Amino acid sequence: MSERVCVVLVTFNRLPLLRESLAALAVSARPIDEIVVIDNQSTDGTAAALASEFPHVRVITTERNVGSAGGYFLGIQWAHQNGFDWIWTLDDDSIAAPDVLEKMLATRQRFPDPKPNLMASKVVWTDGALHPMNIQKPKLYNADQQFLAAELGAMSIRFTSFVSMLIHRSMIDRYGLPIAGYFLWNDDVEYSARILRNELGVLVPASVVCHKTAVKHVPSTSAPEKYFYEVRNKLWIIRLSDAFSRDEKWWMFKSLCRRTWHHVCDNHFKTPVITAIFNGVWEAMTTSPKPSV
Repeated sequence: MSERVCVVLVTFNRLPLLRESLAALAVSARPIDEIVVIDNQSTDGTAAALASEFPHVRVITTERNVGSAGGYFLGIQWAHQNGFDWIWTLDDDSIAAPDVLEKMLATRQRFPDPKPNLMASKVVWTDGALHPMNIQKPKLYNADQQFLAAELGAMSIRFTSFVSMLIHRSMIDRYGLPIAGYFLWNDDVEYSARILRNELGVLVPASVVCHKTAVKHVPSTSAPEKYFYEVRNKLWIIRLSDAFSRDEKWWMFKSLCRRTWHHVCDNHFKTPVITAIFNGVWEAMTTSPKPSV
């Protein structure tokens, strides 16, 4: 019996891109058994459009905007509870090539046991170059896994993003669900790193998804109200998560300090920027993320 695959796609007020993303999934070379769209209280007609144009898509509408983190929590939880073998996460501005799923599963089959139970796609922007928001980091401390993956046309990775992550239900059984309280950013870093600290996960370069953000951005080039989440969530990971080792957390902290300084300088030390960073630090040190919605 073929293993069943469920797509979990989180959306918020990006109907034109959502249409394009769902249209791409409709021509997947490897059939998809279920598509679940988590609608984060969109106000742009998303609910009506999904009902009329994509009646085969299951829609879960949240009672409030729970952020991308809350959306992925709900979607992955639903797919796991309903018995799907594989859960494939995508953003609403992620356009998958027809062979994305097929190539991830085919690459996995080439591995000896134990096979990787978490796989990721190469994520590019509209110009075909790598999207800096979604570049996976290799797992440098396990040379055996690095060489094995390279021989089989893949790369052993330490963490990845929810833009085209394919995860087997056994990993959810073992490591639980993503943390809903992160709201925006770094929930996928923490979750995939939590799994891949001990498990083999691979990037499949032949599996390509286009992340159609408006610009080729990274958190440090974002608006202050969004950079708040980068600061708070990274510090939450450093303070609370067991996804990373002490040495990895030290590297993460130094990287956050460096990027935050550049963010402040690039924004000319404006008050909203300083305030957002201060609020992010304060909340990270005085609160903890809620695990569920």
